[in-house]
Amino acid sequence: MSTVANTIFSPELAARFDHLVTIYPLRRSALIPMLLYAQDEVGYISEAVVSEIAQRIGILELDVRNVLSYYSMLRTKPAGKYNVQVCTNISCMLRGGYEILDHCKHKLGIGHKGVTPDGVFSLEEVECIGACCWAPAMQVNYDFHDDLTPGKVDVLFQMYRDGQGKDVK
Repeated sequence: MSTVANTIFSPELAARFDHLVTIYPLRRSALIPMLLYAQDEVGYISEAVVSEIAQRIGILELDVRNVLSYYSMLRTKPAGKYNVQVCTNISCMLRGGYEILDHCKHKLGIGHKGVTPDGVFSLEEVECIGACCWAPAMQVNYDFHDDLTPGKVDVLFQMYRDGQGKDVK
């Protein structure tokens, strides 16, 4: 399978994709990593992303969509600059996860899978982020925040708004 001549991705990501399909015994095994990298660069999995990744791997677009529909961490709509994922699984639930989620909904003025009008924040309720010992917890992009209270959440949101979040470039 040759590389795609007119790519929607940056040259660096296109090169990474070209390499990914060579390191797996089956090209199809590169699908999920490619979707995650594409989502990081584009912001979500658009129709153009589906089409190009299918072409790069040599599979049907339907095959890409089937995988896309299964994994909740893959988005088909743009998220905010900061994607807030609040855990409500058992440990977080028992230590106030739903209260933190409700506080986030109220503070941001959006619900599950919503995006603030300014595009700064999006919000998701998630099953588990692997921080059970430090519940309640949430993840903002790739940063974990634990032992939360509504006051701590307010401070975090302001830090991200002010460009002082951990992953702010």
